[in-house]
Amino acid sequence: MRDPRVQTLAKQLVNYSIECKPGEKVLIEMIGTERELLKCVIEEVQACGGFPFVEITDPSVMRSLLMNASKDQIEEWSSYDLIRMKKMDAYIGIRSGDNSNELSDVPDEQMKMYINDYRHPVHSEQRVKHTKWVILRYPNNSMAQSANMSTETFEDFYFNVCNLDYAKMSDSMDALVKLMNQTDKVKIKSPGTELSFSIKDIPAIKCAGSNNIPDGEVYTAPVLESVNGTISYNTPTVYSGITFENIQFTFENGKIVKATSNDTERLNKILDSDAGARYIGEFSLGFNPYIKYPMKDILFDEKIDGSMHFTPGQAYDEADNGNRSSVHWDLVLIQRPEFGGGEIYFDDRLIRKDGRFVISELELLNPENLT
Repeated sequence: MRDPRVQTLAKQLVNYSIECKPGEKVLIEMIGTERELLKCVIEEVQACGGFPFVEITDPSVMRSLLMNASKDQIEEWSSYDLIRMKKMDAYIGIRSGDNSNELSDVPDEQMKMYINDYRHPVHSEQRVKHTKWVILRYPNNSMAQSANMSTETFEDFYFNVCNLDYAKMSDSMDALVKLMNQTDKVKIKSPGTELSFSIKDIPAIKCAGSNNIPDGEVYTAPVLESVNGTISYNTPTVYSGITFENIQFTFENGKIVKATSNDTERLNKILDSDAGARYIGEFSLGFNPYIKYPMKDILFDEKIDGSMHFTPGQAYDEADNGNRSSVHWDLVLIQRPEFGGGEIYFDDRLIRKDGRFVISELELLNPENLT
């Protein structure tokens, strides 16, 4: 017998997130071994009159594919998949691999080619810009371990997060979108962080279950050369299978001029991928009421209640500051008291303190009003 929570999630993905319409072609990409949700999503797409297409990938097989891949091979692979993606109206990506570090020993050169020659044209340029899309993780033992929870407790947590009333959350975001669209100067203060920048005339975009599940953020981007100061991120992050911790950036006129972490050399290699990787492409506030602690999974961590992320690399078209890069790396700073606290100012007005919105028009985004 199917878990009814899985069926509810499938309905949300198909009917709310991508708003599937009759005749639309939907690519469902499953990375991992989960099948129950995959079958439910197929059935929901068909119930809407859509046409489901399925790609199933095993992360360990992906590792074998990449370990000794040549540039010609990756470019051919990209060309093949790009043709398919261009035929799609929508995309649902389900990630369920047991080991988030499966690609950690793929050589840097192969990973760079994969990101630049495959991920960028197929996903960043085609899927993101030309399809309706949503991406999610599916719970497994590895995720429960990363979240320091039992498997059963994590499953309950997962479905609370993913089956949240995102339509209600969307309405509550409108006031923050309005305020951000009226704001020029932003100041961020936290332990090890003194940062200032402008978001003037760059649109604020709400994320309420349309592109990511879980969701719960409003993002924009800084004016490209306006960022000055230092930020110290307090959340571990995984990039190409490698875990980074204690990342700190110093900015001068928008550019990261100093970058340190537990692996400073590898960090700077990523930032040297191209000119845009040392500039910021996204600034976002996260407030999903059920997500409290990091689990080294960015789809969850970037929505942590009381968090913000400040992202080196590519800007989104919807909130475009002109930055272009093969990198888009969401790095998270949590400002709730147990993580050291912090303050966010818009035009010298305190709008969030220690992770809670403190002005009346934004109170609906505090956790007790979203659950």
